Amino acid sequence: MTRNTALRETIALPDTLSGRSIVLVGLMGAGKTSIGRRLAARLGLPFRDADSEIELAAGCSIPELFERYGERAFRDGERRVIRRLLSGDPLVLAFGGGAFIDQETRATARTEAVSIWLRCPLPTLVRRVAGREHRPLLADGDHGEILQRLIDERYPVYAEADVIVDCGDESPDTTTTQVLNALLAWKPPRRLTVALPSTTYDVVIGDHLLDRAGALLAPRLPQKRAIIVSDATVAALHLPTLVQGLAETGVITGQIIVPPGEASKSLESYLAVLDQLLDARVERRTTVIALGGGVVGDLAGFAAATALRGVPFVQIPTTLLSQVDSSVGGKTAVNTKRGKNLVGAFYQPRMVLADTSTLDTLPPRELRAGYAEVAKAGLIGDAAFFSWCERHGSGVVRGDRDAQAEAIKRACAFKAAVVGDDEREEKPNDGRALLNLGHTFGHALEAEYGYDGGLLHGEGVAVGLGLAFKLSAQLGHCSAADADRVISHVAAVGLPAELSMLNRRISASTLIGHMRRDKKVRDGALNFVLARGIGKAFTSSDVSIDAVTDLLRNEGCTA
Repeated sequence: MTRNTALRETIALPDTLSGRSIVLVGLMGAGKTSIGRRLAARLGLPFRDADSEIELAAGCSIPELFERYGERAFRDGERRVIRRLLSGDPLVLAFGGGAFIDQETRATARTEAVSIWLRCPLPTLVRRVAGREHRPLLADGDHGEILQRLIDERYPVYAEADVIVDCGDESPDTTTTQVLNALLAWKPPRRLTVALPSTTYDVVIGDHLLDRAGALLAPRLPQKRAIIVSDATVAALHLPTLVQGLAETGVITGQIIVPPGEASKSLESYLAVLDQLLDARVERRTTVIALGGGVVGDLAGFAAATALRGVPFVQIPTTLLSQVDSSVGGKTAVNTKRGKNLVGAFYQPRMVLADTSTLDTLPPRELRAGYAEVAKAGLIGDAAFFSWCERHGSGVVRGDRDAQAEAIKRACAFKAAVVGDDEREEKPNDGRALLNLGHTFGHALEAEYGYDGGLLHGEGVAVGLGLAFKLSAQLGHCSAADADRVISHVAAVGLPAELSMLNRRISASTLIGHMRRDKKVRDGALNFVLARGIGKAFTSSDVSIDAVTDLLRNEGCTA
Protein backbone atom coordinates (compact mmCIF):
# COMPACT_ATOMS: atom_id res chain seq x y z
CA MET A 1 0.00 0.00 0.00
CA THR A 2 1.40 3.38 -0.96
CA ARG A 3 1.52 6.33 1.39
CA ASN A 4 -0.95 8.32 -0.71
CA THR A 5 -3.43 5.44 -0.70
CA ALA A 6 -3.15 5.22 3.10
CA LEU A 7 -3.95 8.91 3.39
CA ARG A 8 -7.16 8.45 1.41
CA GLU A 9 -8.49 5.70 3.68
CA THR A 10 -11.42 6.72 5.86
CA ILE A 11 -10.89 6.07 9.57
CA ALA A 12 -13.87 5.46 11.83
CA LEU A 13 -14.02 7.39 15.09
CA PRO A 14 -14.55 5.43 18.31
CA ASP A 15 -17.99 5.35 19.89
CA THR A 16 -16.97 7.97 22.45
CA LEU A 17 -16.57 10.49 19.60
CA SER A 18 -19.44 9.34 17.43
CA GLY A 19 -21.79 12.15 16.46
CA ARG A 20 -19.48 14.93 17.63
CA SER A 21 -17.83 17.58 15.50
CA ILE A 22 -14.13 18.35 15.65
CA VAL A 23 -12.92 21.92 16.14
CA LEU A 24 -9.37 23.07 15.43
CA VAL A 25 -8.13 26.11 17.34
CA GLY A 26 -4.86 28.02 17.34
CA LEU A 27 -3.21 31.21 16.20
CA MET A 28 -2.96 32.34 12.59
CA GLY A 29 -0.30 30.26 10.91
CA ALA A 30 -0.96 27.16 13.02
CA GLY A 31 -2.31 25.33 9.97
CA LYS A 32 -5.92 24.96 11.06
CA THR A 33 -7.31 25.06 7.52
CA SER A 34 -4.71 22.86 5.83
CA ILE A 35 -4.76 20.31 8.66
CA GLY A 36 -8.53 20.51 8.93
CA ARG A 37 -9.04 19.62 5.27
CA ARG A 38 -6.75 16.60 5.54
CA LEU A 39 -8.26 15.47 8.84
CA ALA A 40 -11.80 15.71 7.43
CA ALA A 41 -10.77 13.61 4.44
CA ARG A 42 -9.25 10.95 6.69
CA LEU A 43 -12.42 10.82 8.79
CA GLY A 44 -14.93 11.06 5.96
CA LEU A 45 -16.44 14.25 7.36
CA PRO A 46 -17.20 17.59 5.70
CA PHE A 47 -14.81 20.46 6.37
CA ARG A 48 -15.70 24.07 7.03
CA ASP A 49 -13.56 27.12 7.73
CA ALA A 50 -15.29 29.50 10.15
CA ASP A 51 -13.74 32.62 8.60
CA SER A 52 -14.85 31.58 5.10
CA GLU A 53 -18.36 30.86 6.38
CA ILE A 54 -18.49 34.30 8.02
CA GLU A 55 -17.38 35.99 4.80
CA LEU A 56 -20.00 34.05 2.87
CA ALA A 57 -22.74 35.06 5.31
CA ALA A 58 -21.64 38.71 5.39
CA GLY A 59 -20.92 39.10 1.69
CA CYS A 60 -17.54 40.71 2.34
CA SER A 61 -14.03 39.84 3.54
CA ILE A 62 -12.86 39.62 7.15
CA PRO A 63 -10.71 42.81 6.81
CA GLU A 64 -13.73 44.64 5.42
CA LEU A 65 -15.88 43.45 8.30
CA PHE A 66 -13.32 44.73 10.79
CA GLU A 67 -13.03 48.05 9.00
CA ARG A 68 -16.76 48.64 8.64
CA TYR A 69 -18.11 47.31 11.93
CA GLY A 70 -15.21 46.74 14.30
CA GLU A 71 -14.07 43.63 16.13
CA ARG A 72 -17.01 43.46 18.55
CA ALA A 73 -19.58 43.19 15.77
CA PHE A 74 -17.36 40.66 13.99
CA ARG A 75 -17.22 38.46 17.10
CA ASP A 76 -21.01 38.60 17.45
CA GLY A 77 -21.41 37.34 13.91
CA GLU A 78 -18.69 34.76 14.38
CA ARG A 79 -20.46 33.42 17.45
CA ARG A 80 -23.73 32.98 15.57
CA VAL A 81 -22.11 31.27 12.58
CA ILE A 82 -20.19 28.81 14.76
CA ARG A 83 -23.29 27.98 16.78
CA ARG A 84 -25.19 27.25 13.58
CA LEU A 85 -22.41 25.06 12.14
CA LEU A 86 -21.96 23.02 15.31
CA SER A 87 -25.69 22.48 15.76
CA GLY A 88 -25.85 20.46 12.54
CA ASP A 89 -24.32 17.16 11.46
CA PRO A 90 -20.74 16.30 12.54
CA LEU A 91 -17.98 18.11 10.67
CA VAL A 92 -14.41 19.32 11.03
CA LEU A 93 -14.41 23.07 11.70
CA ALA A 94 -11.39 25.39 11.69
CA PHE A 95 -11.88 28.32 14.05
CA GLY A 96 -10.47 31.75 13.43
CA GLY A 97 -7.65 32.65 15.80
CA GLY A 98 -9.85 34.66 18.15
CA ALA A 99 -13.01 32.55 18.08
CA PHE A 100 -12.08 30.24 20.99
CA ILE A 101 -11.31 33.27 23.16
CA ASP A 102 -15.02 34.07 23.32
CA GLN A 103 -16.52 32.43 26.42
CA GLU A 104 -19.85 31.60 24.76
CA THR A 105 -18.12 30.05 21.76
CA ARG A 106 -15.93 27.93 24.04
CA ALA A 107 -19.04 26.74 25.86
CA THR A 108 -20.65 25.79 22.53
CA ALA A 109 -17.52 23.92 21.45
CA ARG A 110 -17.34 22.15 24.79
CA THR A 111 -20.89 20.88 24.41
CA GLU A 112 -21.05 20.11 20.71
CA ALA A 113 -17.53 19.14 19.68
CA VAL A 114 -14.07 17.89 20.53
CA SER A 115 -11.63 20.81 20.45
CA ILE A 116 -8.01 20.37 19.34
CA TRP A 117 -5.39 23.05 19.88
CA LEU A 118 -2.60 23.14 17.31
CA ARG A 119 0.15 24.57 19.53
CA CYS A 120 2.95 26.10 17.48
CA PRO A 121 6.13 27.87 18.64
CA LEU A 122 6.63 31.52 17.76
CA PRO A 123 9.36 31.05 15.08
CA THR A 124 7.11 28.67 13.13
CA LEU A 125 4.20 31.09 13.26
CA VAL A 126 6.34 34.04 12.16
CA ARG A 127 7.59 32.15 9.09
CA ARG A 128 4.10 31.03 8.13
CA VAL A 129 2.44 34.45 8.35
CA ALA A 130 5.10 36.20 6.30
CA GLY A 131 3.42 38.10 3.47
CA ARG A 132 -0.03 37.97 5.09
CA GLU A 133 -0.43 41.64 5.87
CA HIS A 134 -4.09 41.39 4.80
CA ARG A 135 -4.85 39.91 8.21
CA PRO A 136 -6.29 42.73 10.37
CA LEU A 137 -4.26 41.90 13.46
CA LEU A 138 -0.99 41.97 11.48
CA ALA A 139 -1.70 45.16 9.55
CA ASP A 140 0.51 47.41 11.65
CA GLY A 141 3.63 46.40 13.54
CA ASP A 142 6.27 43.72 13.78
CA HIS A 143 4.82 40.25 13.19
CA GLY A 144 6.94 38.64 15.88
CA GLU A 145 5.95 41.17 18.51
CA ILE A 146 2.27 40.95 17.58
CA LEU A 147 2.28 37.15 17.63
CA GLN A 148 4.12 37.03 20.95
CA ARG A 149 1.47 39.31 22.46
CA LEU A 150 -1.25 37.04 21.08
CA ILE A 151 0.55 33.99 22.47
CA ASP A 152 0.62 35.58 25.92
CA GLU A 153 -3.07 36.46 25.72
CA ARG A 154 -4.51 33.43 23.98
CA TYR A 155 -2.45 30.36 24.81
CA PRO A 156 -3.82 30.16 28.38
CA VAL A 157 -7.32 30.07 26.85
CA TYR A 158 -6.44 27.67 24.05
CA ALA A 159 -5.19 25.34 26.80
CA GLU A 160 -8.84 24.71 27.67
CA ALA A 161 -9.14 22.62 24.49
CA ASP A 162 -9.83 18.91 24.93
CA VAL A 163 -6.71 17.81 23.04
CA ILE A 164 -3.37 19.58 22.60
CA VAL A 165 -1.05 18.72 19.71
CA ASP A 166 2.41 20.31 19.50
CA CYS A 167 3.40 20.98 15.91
CA GLY A 168 6.23 22.80 14.22
CA ASP A 169 7.80 22.57 10.79
CA GLU A 170 6.57 19.07 9.95
CA SER A 171 4.69 18.52 6.72
CA PRO A 172 0.90 18.97 6.84
CA ASP A 173 0.45 15.22 6.30
CA THR A 174 2.70 14.44 9.26
CA THR A 175 0.88 16.91 11.49
CA THR A 176 -2.47 15.49 10.38
CA THR A 177 -1.33 12.02 11.43
CA GLN A 178 -0.26 13.40 14.82
CA VAL A 179 -3.65 15.06 15.26
CA LEU A 180 -5.48 11.91 14.24
CA ASN A 181 -3.45 9.75 16.63
CA ALA A 182 -4.05 12.18 19.48
CA LEU A 183 -7.77 12.26 18.71
CA LEU A 184 -8.07 8.47 18.61
CA ALA A 185 -6.10 8.15 21.86
CA TRP A 186 -8.23 10.73 23.69
CA LYS A 187 -10.61 9.31 26.24
CA PRO A 188 -13.21 11.76 27.46
CA PRO A 189 -13.50 11.61 31.23
CA ARG A 190 -16.65 10.25 32.78
CA ARG A 191 -18.95 12.99 34.09
CA LEU A 192 -21.66 12.90 36.69
CA THR A 193 -23.86 15.85 37.63
CA VAL A 194 -24.80 16.32 41.27
CA ALA A 195 -28.06 18.29 41.31
CA LEU A 196 -28.99 19.76 44.69
CA PRO A 197 -31.55 22.32 45.86
CA SER A 198 -28.74 24.78 46.58
CA THR A 199 -26.46 24.22 43.56
CA THR A 200 -25.35 21.90 40.76
CA TYR A 201 -21.83 20.66 40.09
CA ASP A 202 -19.99 17.97 38.14
CA VAL A 203 -17.90 15.06 39.31
CA VAL A 204 -15.30 14.41 36.60
CA ILE A 205 -13.62 10.98 36.64
CA GLY A 206 -10.68 9.85 34.54
CA ASP A 207 -6.94 9.39 34.10
CA HIS A 208 -4.38 12.19 34.43
CA LEU A 209 -6.92 14.89 35.21
CA LEU A 210 -4.33 16.82 37.24
CA ASP A 211 -2.44 17.53 34.01
CA ARG A 212 -5.61 19.07 32.59
CA ALA A 213 -6.91 20.66 35.78
CA GLY A 214 -6.81 24.16 34.37
CA ALA A 215 -8.83 23.23 31.30
CA LEU A 216 -11.41 21.33 33.37
CA LEU A 217 -11.77 23.93 36.11
CA ALA A 218 -11.59 27.11 34.02
CA PRO A 219 -15.37 27.32 33.42
CA ARG A 220 -15.99 27.06 37.18
CA LEU A 221 -13.35 29.42 38.59
CA PRO A 222 -14.61 32.98 39.10
CA GLN A 223 -11.00 34.23 39.36
CA LYS A 224 -7.75 32.87 37.95
CA ARG A 225 -6.31 32.51 41.42
CA ALA A 226 -6.46 29.54 43.76
CA ILE A 227 -4.97 28.36 47.05
CA ILE A 228 -4.22 24.63 47.13
CA VAL A 229 -4.49 22.90 50.50
CA SER A 230 -2.71 19.54 50.69
CA ASP A 231 -0.75 17.39 53.09
CA ALA A 232 2.99 16.82 52.91
CA THR A 233 2.72 13.28 51.53
CA VAL A 234 0.25 14.09 48.75
CA ALA A 235 1.98 17.36 47.91
CA ALA A 236 5.26 15.57 47.22
CA LEU A 237 3.49 13.21 44.82
CA HIS A 238 0.95 15.38 43.01
CA LEU A 239 1.24 19.10 43.78
CA PRO A 240 3.74 19.98 40.98
CA THR A 241 1.50 18.32 38.38
CA LEU A 242 -1.56 20.19 39.60
CA VAL A 243 0.25 23.54 39.74
CA GLN A 244 1.50 23.06 36.17
CA GLY A 245 -1.92 21.96 34.97
CA LEU A 246 -3.49 25.10 36.42
CA ALA A 247 -0.69 27.35 35.17
CA GLU A 248 -1.35 26.28 31.56
CA THR A 249 -4.60 28.21 31.68
CA GLY A 250 -3.12 31.14 33.59
CA VAL A 251 -4.30 30.21 37.08
CA ILE A 252 -1.96 31.62 39.75
CA THR A 253 -1.66 29.36 42.80
CA GLY A 254 -0.50 29.44 46.39
CA GLN A 255 -0.09 26.43 48.66
CA ILE A 256 -0.90 25.50 52.23
CA ILE A 257 0.67 22.23 53.41
CA VAL A 258 -0.46 20.39 56.55
CA PRO A 259 0.98 17.26 58.18
CA PRO A 260 -0.47 13.99 56.89
CA GLY A 261 -2.90 11.96 58.98
CA GLU A 262 -6.10 12.28 60.97
CA ALA A 263 -4.41 14.53 63.54
CA SER A 264 -4.59 17.40 61.03
CA LYS A 265 -8.37 17.20 61.08
CA SER A 266 -8.54 19.32 64.21
CA LEU A 267 -9.67 22.74 65.34
CA GLU A 268 -6.03 23.77 65.70
CA SER A 269 -5.25 22.82 62.08
CA TYR A 270 -8.42 24.49 60.89
CA LEU A 271 -7.44 27.77 62.55
CA ALA A 272 -3.92 27.51 61.12
CA VAL A 273 -5.26 26.99 57.58
CA LEU A 274 -7.71 29.85 58.04
CA ASP A 275 -4.93 32.18 59.20
CA GLN A 276 -2.82 31.28 56.16
CA LEU A 277 -5.74 31.93 53.81
CA LEU A 278 -6.26 35.35 55.34
CA ASP A 279 -2.53 36.08 55.31
CA ALA A 280 -2.57 35.29 51.57
CA ARG A 281 -5.26 37.97 51.19
CA VAL A 282 -7.81 35.68 49.58
CA GLU A 283 -10.81 37.40 48.04
CA ARG A 284 -14.41 36.26 47.81
CA ARG A 285 -13.65 34.99 44.28
CA THR A 286 -10.42 33.15 45.16
CA THR A 287 -10.88 29.37 45.03
CA VAL A 288 -9.67 26.94 47.69
CA ILE A 289 -8.65 23.61 46.15
CA ALA A 290 -8.40 20.52 48.37
CA LEU A 291 -5.76 18.10 47.04
CA GLY A 292 -5.67 14.94 49.10
CA GLY A 293 -7.78 12.42 50.94
CA GLY A 294 -10.76 12.86 53.20
CA VAL A 295 -8.81 14.65 55.94
CA VAL A 296 -7.61 17.39 53.57
CA GLY A 297 -11.00 17.63 51.87
CA ASP A 298 -12.87 18.06 55.15
CA LEU A 299 -10.32 20.49 56.57
CA ALA A 300 -10.00 22.65 53.44
CA GLY A 301 -13.73 22.56 52.84
CA PHE A 302 -14.53 23.79 56.34
CA ALA A 303 -11.95 26.57 55.97
CA ALA A 304 -13.43 27.55 52.58
CA ALA A 305 -16.94 27.56 54.06
CA THR A 306 -15.97 30.02 56.77
CA ALA A 307 -13.23 32.22 55.26
CA LEU A 308 -14.83 35.55 54.35
CA ARG A 309 -18.17 33.79 54.99
CA GLY A 310 -17.49 31.43 52.11
CA VAL A 311 -15.12 31.28 49.14
CA PRO A 312 -15.32 28.96 46.09
CA PHE A 313 -14.19 25.41 46.79
CA VAL A 314 -12.98 22.54 44.58
CA GLN A 315 -12.35 18.94 45.63
CA ILE A 316 -9.51 16.96 44.04
CA PRO A 317 -9.59 13.72 46.06
CA THR A 318 -6.56 11.45 45.70
CA THR A 319 -7.77 8.35 47.57
CA LEU A 320 -10.48 5.91 46.56
CA LEU A 321 -12.26 6.56 49.86
CA SER A 322 -12.47 10.30 49.27
CA GLN A 323 -13.30 9.92 45.58
CA VAL A 324 -16.42 7.87 46.29
CA ASP A 325 -17.45 9.35 49.63
CA SER A 326 -16.23 12.50 51.37
CA SER A 327 -15.61 14.62 48.25
CA VAL A 328 -19.27 14.38 47.18
CA GLY A 329 -22.15 15.81 49.14
CA GLY A 330 -20.70 18.85 50.84
CA LYS A 331 -20.01 17.61 54.35
CA THR A 332 -16.97 19.34 55.82
CA ALA A 333 -15.82 18.99 59.42
CA VAL A 334 -13.03 18.53 61.94
CA ASN A 335 -12.75 16.24 64.94
CA THR A 336 -12.71 17.14 68.62
CA LYS A 337 -11.67 15.15 71.65
CA ARG A 338 -15.34 14.28 72.08
CA GLY A 339 -15.72 12.63 68.70
CA LYS A 340 -15.32 12.61 64.95
CA ASN A 341 -16.76 15.30 62.63
CA LEU A 342 -18.52 17.18 65.42
CA VAL A 343 -17.64 20.70 64.19
CA GLY A 344 -18.22 21.57 60.55
CA ALA A 345 -20.55 22.83 57.84
CA PHE A 346 -22.47 21.70 54.79
CA TYR A 347 -20.59 23.38 51.93
CA GLN A 348 -20.77 22.19 48.33
CA PRO A 349 -17.78 22.26 45.93
CA ARG A 350 -17.82 23.93 42.52
CA MET A 351 -16.45 20.73 40.98
CA VAL A 352 -14.89 17.40 41.95
CA LEU A 353 -11.97 16.00 39.93
CA ALA A 354 -11.43 12.31 40.64
CA ASP A 355 -8.11 11.47 38.96
CA THR A 356 -7.83 7.67 38.91
CA SER A 357 -4.10 7.85 38.15
CA THR A 358 -3.51 9.14 41.69
CA LEU A 359 -4.71 5.78 43.00
CA ASP A 360 -1.49 4.22 41.68
CA THR A 361 0.42 5.96 44.50
CA LEU A 362 -1.81 4.60 47.28
CA PRO A 363 -0.58 1.85 49.57
CA PRO A 364 -2.66 -1.31 48.95
CA ARG A 365 -4.16 -1.04 52.41
CA GLU A 366 -5.47 2.48 51.68
CA LEU A 367 -6.95 1.36 48.37
CA ARG A 368 -8.77 -1.54 50.00
CA ALA A 369 -10.05 0.71 52.77
CA GLY A 370 -11.63 3.01 50.21
CA TYR A 371 -13.43 0.10 48.62
CA ALA A 372 -15.65 -0.30 51.69
CA GLU A 373 -17.54 2.85 50.70
CA VAL A 374 -18.01 1.48 47.17
CA ALA A 375 -19.63 -1.72 48.40
CA LYS A 376 -21.70 0.28 50.89
CA ALA A 377 -23.49 2.10 48.08
CA GLY A 378 -24.82 -1.16 46.69
CA LEU A 379 -25.79 -2.49 50.10
CA ILE A 380 -27.88 0.57 50.88
CA GLY A 381 -30.10 0.79 47.84
CA ASP A 382 -28.71 -0.80 44.67
CA ALA A 383 -28.59 -4.59 44.77
CA ALA A 384 -27.49 -4.71 41.11
CA PHE A 385 -24.49 -2.55 41.92
CA PHE A 386 -23.53 -4.83 44.80
CA SER A 387 -23.68 -7.76 42.38
CA TRP A 388 -21.36 -5.75 40.11
CA CYS A 389 -19.06 -5.28 43.09
CA GLU A 390 -18.97 -9.03 43.71
CA ARG A 391 -17.84 -9.53 40.10
CA HIS A 392 -15.42 -6.59 39.78
CA GLY A 393 -14.40 -5.65 43.32
CA SER A 394 -11.14 -7.58 43.13
CA GLY A 395 -10.26 -5.66 39.97
CA VAL A 396 -10.91 -2.34 41.71
CA VAL A 397 -8.50 -3.12 44.55
CA ARG A 398 -5.93 -4.63 42.16
CA GLY A 399 -5.73 -1.41 40.14
CA ASP A 400 -7.92 -2.10 37.09
CA ARG A 401 -8.35 1.51 35.89
CA ASP A 402 -11.62 0.97 34.02
CA ALA A 403 -13.13 -0.92 36.96
CA GLN A 404 -12.02 1.86 39.31
CA ALA A 405 -13.55 4.59 37.16
CA GLU A 406 -16.82 2.71 36.82
CA ALA A 407 -16.94 1.99 40.56
CA ILE A 408 -16.33 5.66 41.36
CA LYS A 409 -19.01 6.84 38.95
CA ARG A 410 -21.64 4.38 40.13
CA ALA A 411 -20.94 4.95 43.81
CA CYS A 412 -20.99 8.72 43.34
CA ALA A 413 -24.18 8.51 41.28
CA PHE A 414 -25.90 6.65 44.09
CA LYS A 415 -24.67 9.10 46.69
CA ALA A 416 -25.63 12.08 44.51
CA ALA A 417 -29.20 10.78 44.25
CA VAL A 418 -29.44 10.38 48.02
CA VAL A 419 -27.85 13.76 48.76
CA GLY A 420 -30.03 15.46 46.16
CA ASP A 421 -33.10 14.34 48.06
CA ASP A 422 -31.71 15.25 51.50
CA GLU A 423 -28.86 17.74 51.15
CA ARG A 424 -28.51 18.63 54.84
CA GLU A 425 -29.43 15.27 56.41
CA GLU A 426 -32.81 16.49 57.66
CA LYS A 427 -34.79 13.33 56.89
CA PRO A 428 -34.19 11.01 59.83
CA ASN A 429 -35.79 7.90 58.38
CA ASP A 430 -35.11 7.54 54.67
CA GLY A 431 -32.78 10.31 53.55
CA ARG A 432 -29.08 10.98 53.68
CA ALA A 433 -28.80 9.19 57.03
CA LEU A 434 -28.87 5.91 55.06
CA LEU A 435 -25.32 6.72 53.91
CA ASN A 436 -24.23 5.95 57.48
CA LEU A 437 -24.66 2.21 56.98
CA GLY A 438 -21.84 0.62 58.96
CA HIS A 439 -20.71 3.97 60.34
CA THR A 440 -22.21 3.78 63.84
CA PHE A 441 -20.05 0.74 64.51
CA GLY A 442 -17.18 2.01 62.33
CA HIS A 443 -16.85 5.38 64.05
CA ALA A 444 -16.95 3.70 67.45
CA LEU A 445 -14.09 1.44 66.40
CA GLU A 446 -12.13 4.43 65.07
CA ALA A 447 -12.60 6.23 68.38
CA GLU A 448 -11.41 3.12 70.24
CA TYR A 449 -8.25 3.03 68.11
CA GLY A 450 -7.69 6.75 68.63
CA TYR A 451 -7.54 7.96 64.98
CA ASP A 452 -3.81 7.19 64.91
CA GLY A 453 -3.78 4.99 61.84
CA GLY A 454 -4.20 1.77 63.75
CA LEU A 455 -7.57 1.39 62.07
CA LEU A 456 -8.42 3.23 58.86
CA HIS A 457 -11.87 4.73 58.36
CA GLY A 458 -12.69 2.30 55.55
CA GLU A 459 -11.57 -0.64 57.66
CA GLY A 460 -13.87 0.47 60.47
CA VAL A 461 -16.75 0.81 58.00
CA ALA A 462 -15.97 -2.63 56.55
CA VAL A 463 -16.34 -4.25 59.97
CA GLY A 464 -19.37 -2.03 60.58
CA LEU A 465 -21.10 -3.30 57.42
CA GLY A 466 -20.83 -6.86 58.64
CA LEU A 467 -22.04 -5.91 62.12
CA ALA A 468 -24.99 -3.92 60.71
CA PHE A 469 -26.16 -6.91 58.68
CA LYS A 470 -25.60 -9.31 61.57
CA LEU A 471 -27.64 -7.04 63.83
CA SER A 472 -30.33 -6.87 61.15
CA ALA A 473 -30.41 -10.66 60.95
CA GLN A 474 -30.44 -10.98 64.75
CA LEU A 475 -33.49 -8.66 64.86
CA GLY A 476 -35.23 -10.60 62.09
CA HIS A 477 -35.02 -7.94 59.39
CA CYS A 478 -32.90 -9.92 56.93
CA SER A 479 -31.60 -13.44 56.54
CA ALA A 480 -28.37 -14.76 57.97
CA ALA A 481 -27.44 -15.61 54.36
CA ASP A 482 -27.49 -11.89 53.48
CA ALA A 483 -25.11 -11.14 56.35
CA ASP A 484 -22.86 -14.00 55.29
CA ARG A 485 -22.83 -12.69 51.71
CA VAL A 486 -21.75 -9.23 52.87
CA ILE A 487 -19.02 -10.57 55.12
CA SER A 488 -17.79 -12.96 52.43
CA HIS A 489 -17.41 -10.19 49.85
CA VAL A 490 -15.75 -7.74 52.24
CA ALA A 491 -13.24 -10.41 53.25
CA ALA A 492 -12.64 -11.43 49.61
CA VAL A 493 -11.24 -7.99 48.75
CA GLY A 494 -8.87 -8.09 51.70
CA LEU A 495 -10.78 -5.99 54.24
CA PRO A 496 -11.50 -6.90 57.85
CA ALA A 497 -15.07 -8.18 57.80
CA GLU A 498 -15.54 -9.15 61.46
CA LEU A 499 -14.32 -7.96 64.84
CA SER A 500 -12.28 -11.14 65.22
CA MET A 501 -10.14 -10.03 62.26
CA LEU A 502 -8.94 -6.93 64.15
CA ASN A 503 -6.85 -8.96 66.60
CA ARG A 504 -7.72 -6.63 69.44
CA ARG A 505 -9.74 -7.19 72.58
CA ILE A 506 -12.52 -4.61 72.73
CA SER A 507 -15.06 -3.93 75.42
CA ALA A 508 -18.72 -3.90 74.36
CA SER A 509 -19.54 -1.22 76.92
CA THR A 510 -16.68 0.97 75.69
CA LEU A 511 -17.85 0.73 72.07
CA ILE A 512 -21.40 1.57 73.07
CA GLY A 513 -20.05 4.55 75.00
CA HIS A 514 -18.37 5.79 71.81
CA MET A 515 -21.65 5.29 69.92
CA ARG A 516 -23.54 7.44 72.42
CA ARG A 517 -21.22 10.36 71.61
CA ASP A 518 -21.69 9.99 67.85
CA LYS A 519 -23.38 12.88 66.03
CA LYS A 520 -26.06 10.49 64.73
CA VAL A 521 -27.62 10.17 68.19
CA ARG A 522 -31.16 11.63 68.17
CA ASP A 523 -32.97 12.61 71.37
CA GLY A 524 -30.46 10.55 73.31
CA ALA A 525 -31.25 7.35 71.36
CA LEU A 526 -28.78 5.48 69.18
CA ASN A 527 -29.68 5.60 65.50
CA PHE A 528 -28.70 2.59 63.40
CA VAL A 529 -28.88 1.91 59.68
CA LEU A 530 -30.16 -1.64 59.28
CA ALA A 531 -31.19 -3.71 56.25
CA ARG A 532 -34.09 -5.85 55.13
CA GLY A 533 -31.78 -7.42 52.59
CA ILE A 534 -29.10 -6.46 50.05
CA GLY A 535 -29.96 -2.99 48.74
CA LYS A 536 -32.78 -2.47 51.27
CA ALA A 537 -31.38 -0.29 54.04
CA PHE A 538 -33.48 1.66 56.53
CA THR A 539 -32.89 3.65 59.69
CA SER A 540 -34.03 2.68 63.17
CA SER A 541 -33.80 4.41 66.55
CA ASP A 542 -35.52 1.73 68.59
CA VAL A 543 -32.71 -0.81 68.74
CA SER A 544 -32.20 -1.78 72.35
CA ILE A 545 -28.82 -1.49 73.99
CA ASP A 546 -29.24 -5.09 75.10
CA ALA A 547 -29.50 -6.24 71.48
CA VAL A 548 -26.32 -4.36 70.54
CA THR A 549 -24.54 -5.68 73.62
CA ASP A 550 -25.55 -9.26 72.78
CA LEU A 551 -24.28 -8.85 69.23
CA LEU A 552 -20.93 -7.47 70.34
CA ARG A 553 -20.44 -10.17 72.94
CA ASN A 554 -21.29 -12.83 70.38
CA GLU A 555 -18.62 -11.30 68.17
CA GLY A 556 -16.00 -11.68 70.89
CA CYS A 557 -16.17 -8.38 72.76
CA THR A 558 -15.60 -8.38 76.49
CA ALA A 559 -18.24 -7.02 78.83
